[in-house]
Amino acid sequence: MKRTAFLGALTVAGIAASAAMAQDVSTIDQVKERGKLNCGVTTGLVGFAAPDANGEWQGFDVGVCRAVAAAVLGDANAVEFVPTTGKTRFTALASGEIDMLARNTTWTFSRDVDLKFEFVGVNYYDGQGFLVAKDLGATSAKELDGATVCVQTGTTTELNLADFFRANDMSYEPVPIETNAEAQQQYLAGACDVYTTDASGLAATRATFEDPSAHILLPEIISKEPLGPLVRHGDNNWGDVVRWTLNALIAAEELGVTSANIGELAASPGKNKEINRLLGSEGTLGEMLGLDAEWAKRAVMAGGNYGELFAKNLGEDTPIALARGLNAQWTQGGLLYAPPFR
Repeated sequence: MKRTAFLGALTVAGIAASAAMAQDVSTIDQVKERGKLNCGVTTGLVGFAAPDANGEWQGFDVGVCRAVAAAVLGDANAVEFVPTTGKTRFTALASGEIDMLARNTTWTFSRDVDLKFEFVGVNYYDGQGFLVAKDLGATSAKELDGATVCVQTGTTTELNLADFFRANDMSYEPVPIETNAEAQQQYLAGACDVYTTDASGLAATRATFEDPSAHILLPEIISKEPLGPLVRHGDNNWGDVVRWTLNALIAAEELGVTSANIGELAASPGKNKEINRLLGSEGTLGEMLGLDAEWAKRAVMAGGNYGELFAKNLGEDTPIALARGLNAQWTQGGLLYAPPFR
C-alpha cells in the first residue's frame, strides 16, 4: 500500500509547487469556508477505511479524519471521504483535491522531501509481511522460492519484496495488482500463492475471508512501515492543526482522557495541568493554532482517544484482532508518544 517516489516524482512535485503558488488562501481557511474537510482514504480496507452497509465510512484512519473535522469545523461528520489508490493518492493531495491524506501511507525520505509532502506523525507503526494459505505448507517466508506473489506495482512493498528475495537467493513471479480488493480477489482465486503488504493490511484482509483460519501470516516482518497522515509542504499552519490533532488523540489516552469522561474533566478542571491545557480550560493553545479553546476536546469526542479508536477498529476484540504491540503507549512498552501540551 505504499507507493514510493520513483513513480511520477517530478510530476507530483511539480503539481505541488504549482498548487502552492496558486493558493492565496491557507488550507485551514479553505476548509472553514467550504465547511467540509476533504480527506483522502484508501478505496477500502476494513478496520482502516471502508464504507459500512449503510455507505458510512468507518475505520481507524477515518477516525483521524473525523477528529480533524471536529477540531476545525466543530462537526465530526463534516468530511468528504475521497477514495484513492496507490497511484492516485499523491496527485490528489498535491493538486489540492484533498486537504490531507490518511491512507496507510509510509513515511519515507523521498515522499517527505522530493514529493514535497509533510508527514505530521505516525498513527500506526507497521511492517511488511506475507499471507499464505495453510495448505501451501509454508511456515517461513524463506520457503517461498519460486512462489507467485500478489503485490502493488511501483510501491515500497514491491521494492522490499525484491530486496528480500534477492538477499535470500530466491526467485518469485510478481502478480501486479492496484487495490486491496483486487489483491484479495486474485489471491483467493489462486492467481498468486502469496499476498504481501503491510502486516496490518494482511490481518484486515484475512478477517474478511469466509474462513480466515485457512490462511496464516508468516512470521517474517521485512521492513519498517511508519504509517501516518500527510499534508502538502508550505502550509505550516495547516500542518500544525493536523499534527496536533493526532497528538491530542495520543496524549488523551496517556492522560486517561476518554470519550466517556472528557465532559466532566473539561467542566471541572483538576490538578493535572496538561489535561487542563489539552481541554482548553487553561492556556491559549487553541488560539496559537487559530482555533478555539475546545478544539482538542472535540477531536477526542469525535471517536475517542487513540486507544479507543484502536480498540474499536483494529483491536483484539474485533475480527482483525491486532495487538497493540509497537502501537502501545510508551509507558506500556510501545512507541506511541505525543510531545507535551504546554
